[in-house]
Amino acid sequence: QVHLVESGGGSVQSGGSLRLSCVASQYTFRKHSLAWFRQAPGKEREGVAAVNSFDGTFYADSVKDRFTISQDSTSTSRTLYLEMNSLKPDDTAMYYCAAAAHIVSYPLEGSNYNWWGQGTQVIVSS
Repeated sequence: QVHLVESGGGSVQSGGSLRLSCVASQYTFRKHSLAWFRQAPGKEREGVAAVNSFDGTFYADSVKDRFTISQDSTSTSRTLYLEMNSLKPDDTAMYYCAAAAHIVSYPLEGSNYNWWGQGTQVIVSS
């Protein structure tokens, strides 16, 4: 059973940085996609960044050049990271990691993912 656990959220001032992590246990698919999504209060969930088993990366326009997604692995798990720099108040949201058991065609669409974490809160103050 795949299990995702996020960490690294917190409160920072505008212009600051945070690094989110997501441990995906029992996630050993040779071909896969992993992604970060976020949802702010009163707003729809949006795809932030995604990476696949070929290390192809995809970013929402709103975070390009500020956020970097990466991954590494062990024999039984994979860890997903999101390095967030130059944070803005608009980045305030609950951040979720998501995993798929294949390479998805539309990496920033949530309907393509099979497993989700519980989320980690990011608050950026002005």
